[in-house]
Amino acid sequence: MSLDGPDHEALLDLRRDLHRHPEPAWREFYTTARLVDELETRPLDELYVGPEVLSEDRRGVPDEAELATWAERAVDAGARADVVDRLAGGHTGLVAVLRRGPGPTVGVRVDIDGLPITEAEDADHLPASEGFRSENEGYMHACGHDAHATVGVGVVDAIAAGDFEGTLKVFFQPAEETVSGGEPMAQGGHLDDVDYLLALHVGLDHPTGQVVAGIDGFLAVSHFDAEFSGASAHAGGHPERGRNAVQAMATAVQNLYSIPRHHDGATRVNAGRVGGGTASNIVPEAAFIEGEVRGETTDLMEYMDDHAMRVLRSAAETHDCEVEVEYAGRAPSGESDGELAAVVADVAGDTAGVDSIRDRDTLGGSEDATYLMQRVQARGGLASYVCVGTDHPDGHHTPAFDVDEETIRIAVDVLSGAVERIGAERP
Repeated sequence: MSLDGPDHEALLDLRRDLHRHPEPAWREFYTTARLVDELETRPLDELYVGPEVLSEDRRGVPDEAELATWAERAVDAGARADVVDRLAGGHTGLVAVLRRGPGPTVGVRVDIDGLPITEAEDADHLPASEGFRSENEGYMHACGHDAHATVGVGVVDAIAAGDFEGTLKVFFQPAEETVSGGEPMAQGGHLDDVDYLLALHVGLDHPTGQVVAGIDGFLAVSHFDAEFSGASAHAGGHPERGRNAVQAMATAVQNLYSIPRHHDGATRVNAGRVGGGTASNIVPEAAFIEGEVRGETTDLMEYMDDHAMRVLRSAAETHDCEVEVEYAGRAPSGESDGELAAVVADVAGDTAGVDSIRDRDTLGGSEDATYLMQRVQARGGLASYVCVGTDHPDGHHTPAFDVDEETIRIAVDVLSGAVERIGAERP
């Protein structure tokens, strides 16, 4: 069922409100509370919130002080305090459930977090000119997750008003950008009866009107935080008394990029953020690397990870320092199932506004939706990662990124149509 008129306008208002309040991983307090407000007005059978949808094994959760700052900011922006209280400890995200008689259980996964990017203020940037630019300065929805969350609500509306027979579960997943939310949501228990899973992303350099029915080529990824510690000393008077943590960090950066490539497939490494030291005349006692490794397969990612850990330890030892490493987020590789992608392609062919359909494409990046996909596939179910194209004026993860809002209607129609088709045909 296509949503149009006032219903579509309400979804656009929701998208713009979410866009004004971007929140990074595990701090999506306003976003979760706003979605709860919306979904509580729908004829849901169940709505699970925060700790009810996540396992306890979470990576990259900020400290209590930062969580408290973001929670207070959310309440000040209008989030319900009772909902924010339920999200204590950064347990964000939710799962909405519609039960419509016997039939398959179909899941739709959307993500909800923002990015640490300062949004453009130019007059030709629509959120700025139309008054819904980010109010959380230094953060923005630069990857379309505000649209994704809105589409999730729209799918609930369309299925509630349609003829679907079965159970719909919509997973509003936190912490995708740090690839740390997918695993605890996959382990939260709500996927264990899902027969079919559709995960969504807009854009990905595909234009408005184009739908990719099944994305493949996800690179497995592992993010790490390495903290080097040494000993400070006067850099002029007694440099020999110091143990230079920046020197250890710099050695590690150079050697990370020297990890041999692998003949089995593509591998990546990146030291994305580095730093250390306190003053030019002090031998630095502390330094850090925030980095990542990727691989075309999970095995290749683990090959890179093993070498990266060896490099970090040896660099520290070379300069008489210590290093502690924590994993900030991980995701495996993944593949879309052709049978399910074929259903999406068939539905897209009958959807107004779709003028181009691609059966498959490769992502060339990483996504922790693969945890949810693998959870369903391990039980014999089918999963597909669907891209609904959108004309965006600049690339993903840039200050001028924006979503063509017509994409929201198209995505709701394609996904809800696929859910209904699955209920009728059970591929």
